[in-house]
Amino acid sequence: MKNFTVKQLKKMWIDFFTSHNHTQIQGSSLVPENDGSVLFTTAGMQPLVPYLLGKPHPQGKRLFNVQRCLRTNDIDSVGDANHFTFFEMLGNWSLGDYFKEEAIHNSFEFLTSEKYLGLPINRLAVTVFEGDDSAPRDTESAEIWEKAGMPKNQIFYFGKDNNWWSAGETGPCGPDTEMFYVTDKPACGPNCSPACDCGHYVEIGNNVFMQYVVHNAGEKPQLLSQKNVDTGMGLERNVAALNGFKSAYEIDVMKGAINVLESISTAKYEDNDGTIKAFRIVVDHLRASTFILGDEHRVSPSNVGQGYVLRRLIRRAVTYAKKIGADTTKLSEIVDYFVDYYNDDCPILKVNHNVIIEELNAEVKKFNNTLNAGMKEFEKATRNLQNGILGGDVAFKLHDTFGFPIELTKELCSENGILIDMDGYKKEVEVHQELSRASLSQAFKGGLAGHGEMETKYHTCTHIVLQTLKRMFGDQVEQRGSNITPERMRFDFNLDHKMTEEEKKELEDRVNEVIKQDLPVHFEVMTPQKAHEIGAIGIFDSKYGDEVNVYFIGDYDIQICGGPHVKHTGELGHFKLQKEESSSAGVRRIKGILE
Repeated sequence: MKNFTVKQLKKMWIDFFTSHNHTQIQGSSLVPENDGSVLFTTAGMQPLVPYLLGKPHPQGKRLFNVQRCLRTNDIDSVGDANHFTFFEMLGNWSLGDYFKEEAIHNSFEFLTSEKYLGLPINRLAVTVFEGDDSAPRDTESAEIWEKAGMPKNQIFYFGKDNNWWSAGETGPCGPDTEMFYVTDKPACGPNCSPACDCGHYVEIGNNVFMQYVVHNAGEKPQLLSQKNVDTGMGLERNVAALNGFKSAYEIDVMKGAINVLESISTAKYEDNDGTIKAFRIVVDHLRASTFILGDEHRVSPSNVGQGYVLRRLIRRAVTYAKKIGADTTKLSEIVDYFVDYYNDDCPILKVNHNVIIEELNAEVKKFNNTLNAGMKEFEKATRNLQNGILGGDVAFKLHDTFGFPIELTKELCSENGILIDMDGYKKEVEVHQELSRASLSQAFKGGLAGHGEMETKYHTCTHIVLQTLKRMFGDQVEQRGSNITPERMRFDFNLDHKMTEEEKKELEDRVNEVIKQDLPVHFEVMTPQKAHEIGAIGIFDSKYGDEVNVYFIGDYDIQICGGPHVKHTGELGHFKLQKEESSSAGVRRIKGILE
């Protein structure tokens, strides 16, 4: 068995698909540009949505990349053996080109060829869709696997819970075939299969065959005119599985970070289960924070949206760093480590290195002050407890208002002989989550196909708004984030002052004048160098490939973009600025609607 590092596996992926006539596209920003469906980029296919739906990609039909991703739905699971918030996804796509046969043969070759992973066939298993009323049994994929060399008894059929991918209630969907590595951990019994969570089988790859589409929720899937393949492999998890590691934190990049953390802590990683968990949380959260703070569309800690996630990550890292006796003023040394490690793949981190450190240190200092205020709140709440039980609502307030993880409140209560009403706390959490889901449901309801008429209008409007702000305040104004729903647009930009009433009216009037002129909107495909020469707005670094889409709004605006746009500005209607406020230090946020 080979020993793999993160960088080695990444290079193998690049070499393989380059030799198989695929074009490498650069990974997109971790912070989605003009996409209200998610806070962060969660998968490699996410930036490719328009092309999966049929829009021609400027770099062709056979693509691959390494995509930075961040998922926030299971932050509380970080600390176990395998969960990360930030990770990298190896992906490749066929956009209406080849389909199942070439995709499966590519996967089999990459897994088994001595030039690449070189895995023994007896250490592999695959799964395919067993079929139901909406789509037939995928015997085609099973036969292709067998023809490639996979023994029949290592091919398993499962239902939609295991082998069907969909964007949501509507949009593209289809069966998938998943690849598993058979570990040294014994099978859980005679019926052990890749559907088990016992650890005998570990998923290492997935081919999604997007051959269907659901137009209306509840309807039977219809065949797509363009059949796509979306292949994904989680980089870190695969390195861990292929090396036979018991934990993904044994891979080289995370092990190095743990060593740095040990050097500034009084505890050691393997002292006990508690220190292992704390070390994992700190290095994971600081890696994620480094990439968010250093992103092309970087985010600053705040109390809303992406900034809230960042704030929570940093504050959890500080909390657990204190538990292992780490000097929190030296957490920046772990940032230094990650910036150096990823310099070849993500040079933007080096460019923003000083900013990352400044933002991190400021948030650590702010949280230490908040902790002091939270301790006063805790002491006040526990001073005259009637029955020695801290109410669930109080425990939740400490978490929601003061950033206390529930583990910290438990520890404080234990030291003072106090019990916590955990049922009450969990109910408060559920109420909060339900409110969050309700508020986000409108933004998320479009799913993969969420590029409807209003989202398209708002997306075009953000281009006009950014260009107008530049003309008002200078070219130093840059987009720092946006969020679009069918109901409104939200746009963040850097500015050193609160906009006056006169400036807000000027912005609104100028945007509406552009709309009133009914300027034509079109795009041209060109090299990033040409785009730069003609003055297109964009971040000119390694994120771009050999060709890009450049959108022209008359002679008013030129921007590099892959999103949806109207044909004429007159389609937008009337822009109304609803609110202008602070998003974070030096960043302003506007909210507006089209009437």
